[in-house]
Amino acid sequence: MSSDQDNGHGQPNPILNAVSNAIAAVRADDDQQALYKAHEALQPKAIEKLEVAEARRQPTVADAVNHLLREQGRPTDPAQLVPGVTTREITVDGAAGPLPATAYVPEGGTVGALPVVLYFHGGGWVIADRKVYDGGARGLARQAHAIVVSVDYRQAPEHRFPAAWDDALAAYRWLTTHADTLGGDPQRLALAGESAGGNLAVATAIAARDAGLPAPRHVLSVYPVAQTSLNTESYIENAIAKPLNRAMVKWFVDHLVRSEDDLADPRLSLIDADLAGLAPVTIINARIDPLRGDGAKLEDALQKAGVAVERRDYEGVAHEFFGAAAVLEKAREAQAYAGERLREALRV
Repeated sequence: MSSDQDNGHGQPNPILNAVSNAIAAVRADDDQQALYKAHEALQPKAIEKLEVAEARRQPTVADAVNHLLREQGRPTDPAQLVPGVTTREITVDGAAGPLPATAYVPEGGTVGALPVVLYFHGGGWVIADRKVYDGGARGLARQAHAIVVSVDYRQAPEHRFPAAWDDALAAYRWLTTHADTLGGDPQRLALAGESAGGNLAVATAIAARDAGLPAPRHVLSVYPVAQTSLNTESYIENAIAKPLNRAMVKWFVDHLVRSEDDLADPRLSLIDADLAGLAPVTIINARIDPLRGDGAKLEDALQKAGVAVERRDYEGVAHEFFGAAAVLEKAREAQAYAGERLREALRV
């Protein structure tokens, strides 16, 4: 760790911060700008300069959404923001023991069992949890009119690669035999996730195919990690973007992998995996995001493998926008699009 990282107790570099803000002022939608400012008001430290325990205590984009809602005099209660969805806390089987999960159940209007979407949160496999990503999971339950099961997989560095992937597959295996206990239809399953979880959704579809498990009907992958080079065009273009920058991704990966060899593993580098025979995939990207190129490369790889794929790239918004539908117009559009794609795939 360099000396400039050691000094300043994790404070963002003031020059880089000013440049990042100036670039965002040109590129970001007005509501995304307001969310940036709300996050900055919470004084987040630079994740890439912190020890893991402190990184996990930093204010999240979800915290910034609540801060902005309070400024706007609006409620922060998720049940008021996304009416018609109830939740219950459950446990699902992981690879090394039970995992906590939240089941989001849409109310009314359906006779019989609902489809079920297994959802994986983001946070670089190191920070955050399902509660931080409540906005995305809850929004999908409403838009897809499906039960969404959001699961907390094991995280690095306590549990390095491939623990999260093993848990994700175990949770999907559990769902194939327990969907009915949630009021769900085991014949109509889908996978979804954001960021690190967007990778897990695709990787789990591959692992389920290879394990001979019932295939999901659809895979929703929101700004996924799909390869391990930090030198793609979007990494260079968004090297100092907010809330995710190039240095943060390196920090996450350094805490995740056991050795350099893991970087070539097709579970992490999805574009090098055997993608043939997967269910249709929807990819959602943000323009102001180092991971935008990962989504484009994954789209190309899926097309080459003969998999039906559709990708949308949302201008004027940043990484983590998807769960911020309470304050971002593009997030509302993206959730509606994702819900429509899932509904179509999960019809009886």
